[in-house]
Amino acid sequence: MDFGYAPILELAIVIIIFLLSVVIGTFIYNRLKNNSSSLLNSGEYLPEEEIHTLKQVFYLAMMSLCFIDLIYSMGIAQLNLIYLAIFDILLSIFIAVTLIDKKSLKGKLIILLLVPYGSLNYFLFNQLNLLYVIDIIHILMFIYFIKIYYYKFREYTDSNGLGIAVLLLFVIIFLSFLFTQIVEGVNPLDALVMVSNAFTSNGYAILGNSILGKLNSLLLVWGGYILSGVGTATLTAAILTKHFNRRFDELEELIKNNNED
Repeated sequence: MDFGYAPILELAIVIIIFLLSVVIGTFIYNRLKNNSSSLLNSGEYLPEEEIHTLKQVFYLAMMSLCFIDLIYSMGIAQLNLIYLAIFDILLSIFIAVTLIDKKSLKGKLIILLLVPYGSLNYFLFNQLNLLYVIDIIHILMFIYFIKIYYYKFREYTDSNGLGIAVLLLFVIIFLSFLFTQIVEGVNPLDALVMVSNAFTSNGYAILGNSILGKLNSLLLVWGGYILSGVGTATLTAAILTKHFNRRFDELEELIKNNNED
């Protein structure tokens, strides 16, 4: 193993590329976040109750992604290295952009610890070297983020007076995802598509032969599942509103007649 200048140069390149990605990602994220367009306002097309549920699911999903990254990075489960590298890099950038306070000293230190040294080195230089030793710190950081997202889930749930039934449902789906990989002998993406199809009553088969095709299948399955809930909630709200408006009109007419008498 060469401990000369090459690993040091690669380390510098990896850090610079990651930090530039975080800066660009943060700029885009802030622009989208501050955009007043109704297209980016979920309240324009989703009921408030469903928005709450989706936010709960988001925190649980991020916990799961951190756990998946952890077990694959540690070699507990097998995954093609190039796919693992891409997944690890994108997840690290997303967490750095959306979760970490980059103005504080603690936040800046966390970002340096979060740099996916091994994944970026493999993706850029296609080789294993000293950076994979340093990457152990990066891997352990995901234990920290699992805890952070869980605290955020509990805080959001408690502050909005929400139930935690969604936690049980998510645990069932996540365990099914891991179980499907083992018993069916499929990769994580195929397992996720199969579990999604089974959960939303669309069957169990893998839909799509390419990675993009499978991702599109996931988008359609969960997009349809969410929108079907929107339709049900909207119809229910419309029926209840019409009913209570009619009852209110009747009550108002009754009060008016009593006053005249």
